[in-house]
Amino acid sequence: MRFGVLTGGGDCPGLNAAVRAVVLRAARSGHATVGFLDGWKGVRDDQSRALAPADVAGILGRGGTILGSSRTNPFASPEDAEKVLATLARQRIDALVAIGGDDTLSAARELHRRGGRVVGVPKTMDNDVAGTDWTFGFHSASEVALDALERLRDTADSHHRAVVLEVMGRHAGWVALATGLAGGADATLLPEEPYVEATLLDRVRRAVAARGYALVVASEGIDLGPQRGSTGGRDEFGHELLGEREVGAELARRIQAATGIESRSAQIGHIQRGGAPVLFDRILATRLGACAVDLALSDHFGEVAVLQGPRVVGISLDEAVGSSKVVTPDWVDLLHTFDA
Repeated sequence: MRFGVLTGGGDCPGLNAAVRAVVLRAARSGHATVGFLDGWKGVRDDQSRALAPADVAGILGRGGTILGSSRTNPFASPEDAEKVLATLARQRIDALVAIGGDDTLSAARELHRRGGRVVGVPKTMDNDVAGTDWTFGFHSASEVALDALERLRDTADSHHRAVVLEVMGRHAGWVALATGLAGGADATLLPEEPYVEATLLDRVRRAVAARGYALVVASEGIDLGPQRGSTGGRDEFGHELLGEREVGAELARRIQAATGIESRSAQIGHIQRGGAPVLFDRILATRLGACAVDLALSDHFGEVAVLQGPRVVGISLDEAVGSSKVVTPDWVDLLHTFDA
């Protein structure tokens, strides 16, 4: 067989580990692999490189992706769809492994519906792909956010301030949840919960009264109502670009205006996406990449390799995409156990 592999959507730690696993698992059975460059854009435009085992040596612990990535929608037009199918035929691809989040896997599902032989690997630092316990990239990104919160604790304590840390998370607040829980934040704001300003201000006041400072973690996707900073721009999949909404800065402004407590904010943004993957993500990405090859070799096309309990298994693309895995009420209840 001749495998193709791509990494699409936002980058995150663990992508190279997954690519390596695909190449080596395929090579073990005598199969070749072609890597498409810059996600679905590489398939559409027929841009690729051969990937032999020697090409993936030493990339297990590297951040980013050696193949590049993009947020290209390969089925944005009938012409693009025809180019995708033509590339796969011209390159003689017997099985395509699409590594990505909901958008990348949605495109894989569309390809499968058009007769393409494709399997998926879920990745996203947001941890919001349905059907899998965890996605690789999440633990690494959350470690970065936690380190930022701990550093902000020092300066907040020194200057007796309220500090807001804004982390990534559009519809799912898993990174904010993990950071707030592990870092002991006084308030953690998730997209899954309505924003109640009076509650936030009360927690900040009580934290400052108790120890002289307050820490707030906010997911970038929370709804603060009418506010400045919304970009209005959208990507090829129709998602609003959140980078300049600046919810952290807006929250700090509101806190200081309402309480008189000196407040600051920090937006770590794409810092969360970079760097070496942590141990959990290296192993998870490796297991999922190898499983994707096994699914293809077993003719289980139209499936995604996912982690369920201790096992890595295949589920349908229909089950994995179309709805985000959001923070569940049991996690929210645990979070509020430790409110200030």
